[in-house]
Amino acid sequence: MIIIGELINASRKVISAAIETHDKKTIKKIAANQVENHADYIDVNAGVFVDKEPEYLTWLVKTVQTEVEAPCAIDSPSPKAIEAALKIHKGVAMINSISLEKERYNNLLPIIAGTDLKIVALCMSDDGMPETVDDRLKVADKLINGLVQKNIPMNNIFVDPLVQPLSVNKTYGVEFINSIEAITTKFKGVHTACGLSNISYGLPSRKQLNQAFLIQAILKGLDGAIINPLDKGMIASIITAEALVGKDDYCMNYIKAFRAGAFD
Repeated sequence: MIIIGELINASRKVISAAIETHDKKTIKKIAANQVENHADYIDVNAGVFVDKEPEYLTWLVKTVQTEVEAPCAIDSPSPKAIEAALKIHKGVAMINSISLEKERYNNLLPIIAGTDLKIVALCMSDDGMPETVDDRLKVADKLINGLVQKNIPMNNIFVDPLVQPLSVNKTYGVEFINSIEAITTKFKGVHTACGLSNISYGLPSRKQLNQAFLIQAILKGLDGAIINPLDKGMIASIITAEALVGKDDYCMNYIKAFRAGAFD
């Protein structure tokens, strides 16, 4: 499982305050804590600062990468901010995300074409949010083909089928789960990823729903997630699910995690 640590997001008050005051210590600590707890990428988002996003996003990338060696997932719809952040990023970044929305697609595609960047391809178009497996497959097909035609390798594409709240429609959970299986079956070599916490929006005991949902998604082929790596229950769920799905030889990762107290 490729874990994208979600905690450095300006929508969180502690992060927006740290960005405004250039509080490197707070950002570095949160980045380090996530890497220490299995994060492969550190998501960086300065989206609430629309006028200063290029400046602030660049500052976040630089600050994070002076503390940890992990690459960043550059989280912005703004091509200008993404370009600025990429200029100073070390290693291969992830772009979160491109969609089939015309303006976003056309503005971002020239920046990522022919690169080694990892790309989150969000199943959203100008027609809105997809609700069914077929809706998601149609968007995914156009996104994947468009990216491949621009020399983005299949294994650098992370399709996000888009999680929607179960509280709004009882079918949203199963439609997403089945979409993971359909996408990984039809498009061999692509990855799948999601920000899964939307599934529990508006409901009590959200952690229980999130963990159960993640396990089901992994069993259907999900291999990337934007999560809080400091959530021990979530990490334990990932380790358990990967053992069950046959991605853990002799259950060594499971045993190692048990000995480290991951399941306490």
